[in-house]
Amino acid sequence: MRVTEVMRSSFATVKPETPIIEAARLLLQTNQRGLPVLDKDGRLVGIVSEGDLLHRDELGVRPPAGNWLEEILGIEEGGPARERMRALRVGAVMTPNPVCVDETATVNDVIMAMDVRKVAQIPVARASRIIGIVNRFELIAALERSLSQDEERAEVAQ
Repeated sequence: MRVTEVMRSSFATVKPETPIIEAARLLLQTNQRGLPVLDKDGRLVGIVSEGDLLHRDELGVRPPAGNWLEEILGIEEGGPARERMRALRVGAVMTPNPVCVDETATVNDVIMAMDVRKVAQIPVARASRIIGIVNRFELIAALERSLSQDEERAEVAQ
């Protein structure tokens, strides 16, 4: 099965100069695992993922021994730490040169790339342009569809 049969072809992207807050909002609105970061010519230059937003020294926050996310969320509104976080741009926290697969890749190729790079989502390219995204959710949905078809065939054969 080709990646083009399972990929998401409608997806959000950002630019390196996009504020972090906008990237976080897009991740929440689109239910994507990460956002392709495109330069002014539409070329992929990075990915900003959930992990990039949560596990970065650039945020100026060292995880405490307890619940560090709660501590981040508790940073005083209007304080300098909060303002530093708001001023960050995607280019400062993105993962540069992300793994990408060609539109001719198979589902097996995608899963192997995900396993090797330890990522949950991979952009799909055609002639250096991103045409889709495939993540674990789309792969599991394809598995479910395939197994359901097998069940239906077995029921009809009986």
